[in-house]
Amino acid sequence: MAIAAVALLACGGLIGYGFLNTDEKPKPRAVPTAEVTYEVTGQGTAELSYLARSESGKATVEKRVALPWKKTVQVPLGKAPTIALVLNEKGGQASCSLAVRGKHVQLATASGSYGRATCTGQLPTGQH
Repeated sequence: MAIAAVALLACGGLIGYGFLNTDEKPKPRAVPTAEVTYEVTGQGTAELSYLARSESGKATVEKRVALPWKKTVQVPLGKAPTIALVLNEKGGQASCSLAVRGKHVQLATASGSYGRATCTGQLPTGQH
């Protein structure tokens, strides 16, 4: 009788294991990032595109942004943090700047109708 009980318990355990053992894949590790601050100074409005936290490092586009504008985001390591600005048809003048982990990296200025400027920096490829 004891042997039958052990065999029944073992079979129940295997069946339970089959129900509990799903083919769930492990969650991907979080992508390491660095803090990046984008800033656009000037007057009027502009279209902005910049990199923010995303495993693929895809750009975020914001249209008709009132200037001045500033945003701090997380950018995946190994991606080049970038902000691009395009002035509207009224033109004017605006500058973009980029800081990585609080350290200023680049400044660029756009002027005139549909003027453009781009600021780009470098991030390490591993966790630092």
